[in-house]
Amino acid sequence: MTAIPKALQRALIAAGLTASIAHPASAAGVIEIDGSSTVYPITEAVAEEYQTRLGGARVTVGISGTGGGFKRFCRGETDISDASRPILKEEMVLCAQAGIRYYELPVAYDALTIVVSKDNDFVDHLTVAELKKMWEPAASGKITSWRQVRDSFPDMPLKLAGPGADSGTFDYFTEAVVGTSKASRGDYQASEDDNVIVQFVSRDKGALGYFGLAYYEENRDKLRAVPIVSSGNSAGVLPSIATVNDGTYNPLSRPIFIYVKDRSLKRPEVRQFVEFYLQEGGALAREVGYVDLPAAAYEQALSNLRGGKLGTGFGGTPEVGLKVEELLAREGKL
Repeated sequence: MTAIPKALQRALIAAGLTASIAHPASAAGVIEIDGSSTVYPITEAVAEEYQTRLGGARVTVGISGTGGGFKRFCRGETDISDASRPILKEEMVLCAQAGIRYYELPVAYDALTIVVSKDNDFVDHLTVAELKKMWEPAASGKITSWRQVRDSFPDMPLKLAGPGADSGTFDYFTEAVVGTSKASRGDYQASEDDNVIVQFVSRDKGALGYFGLAYYEENRDKLRAVPIVSSGNSAGVLPSIATVNDGTYNPLSRPIFIYVKDRSLKRPEVRQFVEFYLQEGGALAREVGYVDLPAAAYEQALSNLRGGKLGTGFGGTPEVGLKVEELLAREGKL
């Protein structure tokens, strides 16, 4: 899971917020959220601010991962599901079978960050093609040296670390880099705990890993971000608010979401919280290291919510490089 920045940890401890609960989602005065560890820091920051400023219902946030969160959501156990990727077709089917209808609301951009050790002095940039060469299923047991990635690299063991297969970050990375969601070599250090990835990469000059921008910002004293060259840019580009917003950091920037159950939205405290999220979440996303959406996107998401526009704009299939403005304008599918 994505670790919470230290400043946010202190604030959450001071506020007395919890990360998980045993109450059912229908309990009066309790809003239950679960899902992506990547979206967790934003949602938890919004929950803290909501409870501080409005004195609203108690909001609890779990971190079972995007896939785990959707399983609970489609069983009717939660009000809101944090997601670092869109809902998939099989999850749409589960929700439909249970009579769960939902709103898909983008809340921020994240930039997947490729990291190496501070001791690594030979990687000046990587192309998307080189990342694919490292991570595609055919690389398993075969691409084991940096020199196999690029002739000018040293003949040093290539050691990889990244999120596990249940992670939405894993899904997006494999879709964007390999070309097929969940298609990856299996011989790497897989962990849902980004602390494990940080320690693995920071201690080995030949290691490489990836996770969200916010967690890199928290650990930039231990790691170095690698500029990425893609078909849209001829020079290596580092992830940042500016490069995500101008579209030059591609294909590794992505929108992240909350999904809201329509029945839960009929509860006044849930509607109040979700509207607060869309009105204040952009500024709070910046505070915890993410890239806020354009103001017009939050306004459109709020309009879609108030207008009853249900469903997903993706239709169960991930898309790389989609702008949120286009997504919000699409017809929803359930």
